Parts: sequence; structure tokens; C-alpha cells
Amino acid sequence: MKNSLLLVLIASCLTACSIAKSSTSQVNDTTASSSPNSPAASPSVDPNAPSYTALSPADADAQKILGSYVGAFGDNKITMLITKAAGNSISGRTVVGGNDRPFDGTYTVQNNVYTVNAKEPGDNKYDGVFKFTVSSADPSKVTGTWKPNDTSRPEKSYTLDRRKFEYKPNVGQYPEASTRLLKAKDVENLDKGQLTFMRQEIFARHGYCFSKKEFRQQFENEDWYVPDTTDIRGRLTDIEKKNIALIQRYEKYADEYGDGYGR
Repeated sequence: MKNSLLLVLIASCLTACSIAKSSTSQVNDTTASSSPNSPAASPSVDPNAPSYTALSPADADAQKILGSYVGAFGDNKITMLITKAAGNSISGRTVVGGNDRPFDGTYTVQNNVYTVNAKEPGDNKYDGVFKFTVSSADPSKVTGTWKPNDTSRPEKSYTLDRRKFEYKPNVGQYPEASTRLLKAKDVENLDKGQLTFMRQEIFARHGYCFSKKEFRQQFENEDWYVPDTTDIRGRLTDIEKKNIALIQRYEKYADEYGDGYGR
């Protein structure tokens, strides 16, 4: 009998020790996880977070010459848009008589004056080579020449004035798309073409340089339109973002059900 009681007591003691050890382990795990030095407490890294690379002083200075320049080009008017300049490389586009052509090239800098040599692609009979200068200290003018690839065509000289971009929300055919939140009644009776124009007009107010000819031609004769950039994502207001989403939804309806869906 005494032996039986002794065995029971020993078993009870072993069980109690086991429970105590388990509890201590749980407390230690909890303490470790709440420690500011533990991996679990470290803030998680968002893999989608943007990373930024600081511009060198030279490239930062080059950003001053970006923008839109306009002036006479022979018997036509030319709009030159410089979109990128960094690391002695430059890119942009020109629009002459509705003919939109990209250019790429290089530049050198001396006393804040940028001397640019840039070529158009060469797959159009009107392509050529631009040579021009512009100062980052006073980027109000671009002066230079254009030499056509076709030697039978004349070389042209030009002096272009910089057009300063200014956001004007109240201009255009549908200014309400930039000044207030649109309601269904504002868009439900518009056809697909009108909806698309309303949306593109929001982009135009922010100086977006359209790659599609049809959109360029819709705005290039407007006094308020100054093509200034190819990336306006940081310029759109919260109102405009919501209105764009609404317009796109009705554009989709027009595609699916035809232009008479809202009438």
C-alpha cells in the first residue's frame, strides 16, 4: 500500500514539473515575440514600395531644360517637347503640321549651356537631325537647326520660345470633370466618343503629351494646352481620379451595349 502511494506521489511530481516547464516555455516565447529586437516585431517590408534614386547634381540641372518649346519652323509651326535629359542622353518629340516624331540624342554642357545633337528615327521621309542649344540658367529659348535626311529638302533654322505649363481646371469642353465629382446624370447620355474626349481632356489640362495622333489633333490648337510631360500620374487630383474611373466605366458600357445604352 505504502509503495502504491509512493508511486502516485512521484507521478504527480513529474506531471507538475512538466506543466511548469511548458508554461515557462510559453512565457519565454511570448516575451521573445514582443521584444523590439526580435524578427517578429520588426516592421514588414512592402515589396511593392517604390524605391527612389537621387539625381546627381549634373542630372538635376538637366531637368531644368525639360518642357515645351514652340515657334516658327519654315512655313509651319513646331512644338518641341524635351521629356528626358540625364547622363548626357536626351529624348523628346516634335510636332509639325500634325506629324509627331520622336528624337533621341546626346548633349554636352559648358557654362550651363546644353548643346544637343538628336536624331529622328529615320523611317519617315520627313525625318532629320536636330542640333540646338538651351541654357539651364535661362531655359526660355531653344535655338538651332534641323537638317533633313533627304538632301533635296532645305535645312531649317529656328528659335523656339518656352511655353510655361499652368494647370487650369476650368478650361475645355467639359471643365466639370476636373472641378467637381461627376454624377451618373453627367455621363449617362454621352456617347463613346464624347466620354473618351472628356477623359482625355482631363489629361490635356495637365499637359499630357499624347502619343495617339487623334488625341493630339484634338487639343494642339487650344491656347490652354501646353504639352509638358508624358507622365501625369502625380498631377491628377483625387476628384479627377474618381471621375476618370466613372467615365471609364461608362465607356465600357458603351462598348458592350452601344452608344444608345443611356438614352
